[in-house]
Amino acid sequence: MNNFDTTIDKYIEKNIERYIDEVVRLCSQPSVSSTGEGVVDCANLVGELLSEHGIENTIFKTDGNPIIVGRVQGAGDKTLLFYNHYDVQPPEPLDLWLSPPFEPRVTDDAIYARGAKDDKGEFVSRLAAYDAIMDTYEELPCNLVFLLEGEEESGSPNIAKFVREHEDLLKANGAIWEEGKLEYGDQPSLLLGVRGVLYIELLVNKMKIDAHSGYAHILPNAAWHLNRALALLKDNEDNILIPGFYDNVRQPTNEELNAFDAWPDLETDLRTQFGIDKFINGVSGNQLRYAVFNPTCNIAGFGSGYQGPGTKTIIPAKAKAKVDFRLVPDQDPEDILRKLRKFLDVNGFEDVEINVLGKMWPFTTPMDDPLVRLTAEAGFEVYGKQTLIGPLSGGSSPAYAVGGFMDIPVVNPGIGYWDNRSHAPNEHIRIKDFINGTKQIARIISRF
Repeated sequence: MNNFDTTIDKYIEKNIERYIDEVVRLCSQPSVSSTGEGVVDCANLVGELLSEHGIENTIFKTDGNPIIVGRVQGAGDKTLLFYNHYDVQPPEPLDLWLSPPFEPRVTDDAIYARGAKDDKGEFVSRLAAYDAIMDTYEELPCNLVFLLEGEEESGSPNIAKFVREHEDLLKANGAIWEEGKLEYGDQPSLLLGVRGVLYIELLVNKMKIDAHSGYAHILPNAAWHLNRALALLKDNEDNILIPGFYDNVRQPTNEELNAFDAWPDLETDLRTQFGIDKFINGVSGNQLRYAVFNPTCNIAGFGSGYQGPGTKTIIPAKAKAKVDFRLVPDQDPEDILRKLRKFLDVNGFEDVEINVLGKMWPFTTPMDDPLVRLTAEAGFEVYGKQTLIGPLSGGSSPAYAVGGFMDIPVVNPGIGYWDNRSHAPNEHIRIKDFINGTKQIARIISRF
């Protein structure tokens, strides 16, 4: 570790209370994109924080929630972009929180609040890394762009359009994404790809009103009709039966598969966490990680008819189901949507309405990209452990809107660990992870 790194680390450690206060301030402001609660106020607060750190910024209106862009000119020609989001998941169920979700609770080792990890703490960590660099170097070795949206938790419907319309403002040579974390054993990790997603709602409307089930011999049942449509989509071995669904699936290379061999075993923890005896198709061991290369069709919710206590003998007039497809490289959610529509129509389900609730495209960064190596090396310096590198994660994000459109590498070092409870009650970050994650980001900036 050189003298600059030592000075950076000391700055971050010395000023940690300031950044804890900033996390608390930001997490105290609700910003639930699914309901709109506090979103505009939070966008304004993000702009205030950037300004307080000396970062010029603009709040842009979109067809949805505001997008904020901050820019700092550095001494070099290269530009590093930070992507974060200021919106959060709904906090419910409230009764499972040990403290109110928008009244942050700070202990000796953690900060508990909705958004502490996903993604407000990550944003403040990057501000802290910027401050540490400026305090140490007195100028930036590269240019920085801060891009923050307010709809990530609702599928990011406007970020791709925004990036296309403002590419000159956002142009960069690499990007640091949100949601990085340590794996079991506090080992730094990088997941270099995200799956795409097509999230839809299937609707069936068979009658004007529910009917007495004494007419079940002559009246159509919306729940049965939708169940039959859903049953067409997969077989008992979890194969998706939509014709052409797998046509564009890019098969993983041996290098990509072998990369997961260094990762810790998932099996025991998943069995304990979810209380299950076996996984789909009986996979186990490293196969659990390899399975991320399999696209999915998942029923996320189903609603129809009477579901209250006791009995109510009716024929449901309406039924709906929420379904998400997780898509792997090089699948296209719009192509899958067309194939699904055709498949339902051919099988007599023309009356099943499809509403698109969200879509994202897959995106991957090559494992041998220089930014990947730089990030992994910085992780080793901070944590004293080799960085685990994985080619693909199970979730989705709008990384394609930045990395794909601008053809730049995207990596995701961060301040999380394996049990942050993101999206769940008692979401939190450990203060030691905030410190170490900030040190890693600062090293990346200084060498980019």
